[in-house]
Amino acid sequence: MPVTVSTFYKFAAVAEPAVLRESLLAVAREQEIKGTILIAPEGINATIAGPDAGVRNVLAWLRADARFADLTSKESYTDEMPFGRLKVRLKREIVTLRRPEADPSERVGTYVKPADWNALIADPDVLVVDTRNAYEVGIGTFPGAIDPETRTFGEFPDFVARNLDPAKHKRVAMFCTGGIRCEKASAFMLSQGFPEVYHLEGGILKYLETVAPEESLWQGECFVFDERVALEHGVKPGSHFMCKACGAPIPAGDEHAHAARCPRLSR
Repeated sequence: MPVTVSTFYKFAAVAEPAVLRESLLAVAREQEIKGTILIAPEGINATIAGPDAGVRNVLAWLRADARFADLTSKESYTDEMPFGRLKVRLKREIVTLRRPEADPSERVGTYVKPADWNALIADPDVLVVDTRNAYEVGIGTFPGAIDPETRTFGEFPDFVARNLDPAKHKRVAMFCTGGIRCEKASAFMLSQGFPEVYHLEGGILKYLETVAPEESLWQGECFVFDERVALEHGVKPGSHFMCKACGAPIPAGDEHAHAARCPRLSR
């Protein structure tokens, strides 16, 4: 039976994260859901998988809560369960930046629909930035996008301070896997005085879901944080697999070359 995978997040004030955790954990278990759910005072961030009815029941339960009534999600489908278990964790932030001035509940950049993204990034006056980490960028990105070469998202403010200037870079367009990092990144850049900040609504996943391959500018595959490793157009599983020693994504056919350079396998 096909497994439904749903990715979603929502910035919303959660006064008692532990209470939400216990209730959501019970609902997810009842619906035979696996995956990872992060809860923090600033909201929720999750990728879950399970029977289609179970996934939709969890989403309906969340949307019945006024804080998450307008929660949007992105669904894809796979033949095998991409998670080994269910984890519902309490965090300080649902995506870690450690910059309190970056508050998406206060303001964010301009959302750009996937259908309008190609035209925006083709504009020579727009600086395009991939807000993901280096290992994610390495297996796929948009042409011409700047790679910040970060190891964690928390390094993004340092990249901005070293390389970007609000007086020079007046129009900046950013993208990430599902949209959440761009919400915080755009909020941060607006706080730093950048006048026009755009981000891809729904992230790369929504772009791969809705933009036809013949019209797409995406090159490569999109890394995801589950056992599917990477997705291609149509949000179908790609060709990469995960190195069990170091956790790096490996393209099919590159097993021997990776073994020679893997910091753990080559010891």
